[in-house]
Formats: sequence, structure tokens, C-alpha cells
Amino acid sequence: MTDLPNLSHLSHAEKDELIRALWAQVQALTGRVAELEAQVGGPPKNPKNSSLPPSKGQKPDIDEKPEREGRRKGSIGRKGGGRALEAHPDETVIARPVCCAHCQSAFFEANLKLFGRYDKIDLPPVKPVVTRVERYAGHCDNCGKTTLAPVPEGLEPGSPFSINIMALALYLRFTHAISYKRLSKLMLELFGLVISEGALDAMFQRSRTCLDAEVSAILARLRRARVVYCDETGVRVKGQGCWNWVFQNTEVVIHVIRHSRGAGVVGEVMDGHRPAIWVSDLYGAQQGHADAWQICLAHQLRDCQFAVDAGDAIFAPRMKMLLLRAYALSRRKHLAASTRRQYHQRMQRDLDAIMALAPTNKEGKRLRKRYAKVRTHLFTFIENPEVAPDNNSSERELRPIATYRKVTGGFRSDWGPDIYAGFRSVVATAARRGIGAFQAIKAVLQGKSVLEPG
Repeated sequence: MTDLPNLSHLSHAEKDELIRALWAQVQALTGRVAELEAQVGGPPKNPKNSSLPPSKGQKPDIDEKPEREGRRKGSIGRKGGGRALEAHPDETVIARPVCCAHCQSAFFEANLKLFGRYDKIDLPPVKPVVTRVERYAGHCDNCGKTTLAPVPEGLEPGSPFSINIMALALYLRFTHAISYKRLSKLMLELFGLVISEGALDAMFQRSRTCLDAEVSAILARLRRARVVYCDETGVRVKGQGCWNWVFQNTEVVIHVIRHSRGAGVVGEVMDGHRPAIWVSDLYGAQQGHADAWQICLAHQLRDCQFAVDAGDAIFAPRMKMLLLRAYALSRRKHLAASTRRQYHQRMQRDLDAIMALAPTNKEGKRLRKRYAKVRTHLFTFIENPEVAPDNNSSERELRPIATYRKVTGGFRSDWGPDIYAGFRSVVATAARRGIGAFQAIKAVLQGKSVLEPG
């Protein structure tokens, strides 16, 4: 049937026949839709309804991008800000005209006014500073023994490369994932420093002692922590799949790379310490390590969105709105304890009402079953304002290893993962104190700590 007949000319029997025909078509189309959905396996996953990274999402075409608010073609817009002037320039050049460029009349001080001020920035030539050490030994005629002259600190015999060079090599290798070959070439072409790939390898291995000592101090601080956030991601070590675990909070960060993704790694790192609150996703190995547990609500929001995309209109939309309300509440850090308890009770009552719903969609049923088991761990953060409602901080700590894995393909030695994990632990812990990566590594190689006293 392509055209709708004139219903006013149809008898009741003909209308009944038309309704039955249309109902049969609806049933056939409904069955076909269900068959196609079963073949596809549900809605496509994207960064908004799953844990796919943003880079895996569909990018809009250039022509489809919405026009930015504010400055448009043909409009004046705001004046550009430009780069701020340096507070303490190394040199100041003053340019004053001597005479008029038109009539050649001389200018006096009263004729001059400042027209403009700007900075020009340059880098001086960089080349290695080589210090030759001539160390003498004295032979005693009285006792016949030999005495070596002491040398200044930092000029001891051994590797010719200073701590500055070692820190720079570590920084470029593990922060920017520069390969040995490219790093050797970079040192030569930018700094005029001849250093072989073997020398770089030996340099990295020598740094392990300093990194291990600092990691031990950071680990001791973690084992006294009240709140611990934890997550893990895959890495490759000598062609085998392994796991980079991160344990962190607002003070310290610890990375470890192990062959296992099991709960035994948590037991090894925490060494019997049981924090008050553990923040993680729903992975089984992350459960049961603290007195209280905060489930990552960012994961739950994406799962709710996936259920909505899959057709659940009963449970997932309401659950998603409740989680969004919880996120908004998490930003109110200065609420009184009594007020937080009232909000927590209200959220639980709203959760009771949502759990009383009976979704018919498969994804909705799956979510309802999940939250029936873990509902007491959804809103732990409300009565603990120092706790975040999600585990995004751990995911941000794991992002560099994902980049490193894509660029390098993984680790090809047994000691490489330990040095990388130690490097990331030191750098991330230092970042919580406003210390840059290069300065942190340099300090650790000098025997200093990035941890404040206590």
C-alpha cells in the first residue's frame, strides 16, 4: 500500500480489514528491526557510552563543525592579547630617533615619547662544557704509601656524563618517548654531544638505584594513606602482555608493572595496609581492599548512556540523571557534615524509587542487577568530601603509558619496566607539589627527595 485511501468512503468492514493489514505490516517490521538489532549486537560504542578514548570517536566533518560564538568573519572581534612582556629582560635596547625623517630637524627630549615596547627572544648556542680533571697521586718517602688527591663533588671518576645530562636523557626518553637512536642523534645535533646508544642504556641502568630509593619513600607514604585511587592498563614487556598498575591520591603516585592483573598485585603494593576508602572501577581485583569503596561514577554514566542508546527508556535515563545530580553535589566541598548526611539520605531515597522500576530492555535489566549489588558504594563521596566521585585522576596518570606504548611498542628488557615505573612515580608525585618533571628527576639523581618532610 503506497497511498492512503479515502477513509470516509470505506465501510466499517473495509476499515477493519485495513487495520488488520496495517497491523500485520507493523508486526513484520518490528520483527525485522529486532532481527537487525540482534545482528548488529546493540548500539555502536563510542567515548560517550563506553571506555573508548576520545581519539576513537567519530570526528565531525569540517563543514559540519558549528560556528564558534564570538568572533566571526567580517566582525571586529576582540583585540589579540599577545605574549606578555618578560619581567626581567637580560638586555634592553633603546631606539630613539635623532632627527625628523622628513625635514631633518633635530629632536630634543621633549619631542620624544614611547611608541611601543616588545620582546625578542633567542636561545644561546648550546654546547657541552668539558672539564678536564688531572688527578695526582703523592708517594710518601716516609711510609712508602700513595695518597690520591681528592676531587670536587660531581667530578669523581666513572661515567663522563653529568647528572644534568642523565636527567635530560631520562626526561626525553620517558616523558617524550624518544627512541635510543633518535635520542643519540638529538644530543649530537642540538647540543653537539656525542653519546652512543650503549652509553644511554648504561646511563638509564645507573639511574635505577636513585629511582628505587625515592620510590621506596613514596611507597611508605602511600601505605599510610587514608584514601587510595587505583586503576590499571595493558603494556607489552618482551612481547608479552603485562599490566601497568597505578596507586595514587592527592599526595603520592606509585606505578608498578606486573605480569598479573589479579588482586595479588594490590596485596603486594599495599603490604597489609587497609585504607579507609578505595576508589576504582568495578573490576573484581579492585574490590575488598578498604573499609569503604567509591565506585567510579564516570564509568557508570557511560554505561547508562549505552543502555539509553540500546533502547532502555525506563531505568537507565533516571539512573543517569541521579548520577549527574551526584556529580553536581560533589562540587560543593564546603557543606556541613549534617547537610551531607541529609543529601546522602535523599539520594538513597531517590535510588530506592529508581530500583523499584522494572525495565524490559536487556541493558536496563543488566544495570538494575548491577546496582542492586553495589548500591551502597555509589555515594560514599558525599559524606567524605576529600574523595572524588570518579577515578578520572587514575586514568589521567595512565595516559602517558598508553602514549609510550603506542610510540615504542613496549619494553624489550627486564629492567626497562621498573625504571619507567619508577620515573613515572617520581614525576607524578613531584607534579602534585608543583615540581616539573626535569627538575624532579635531577633532584632525585642528586640524592634529594620530591616529598616534603613528614
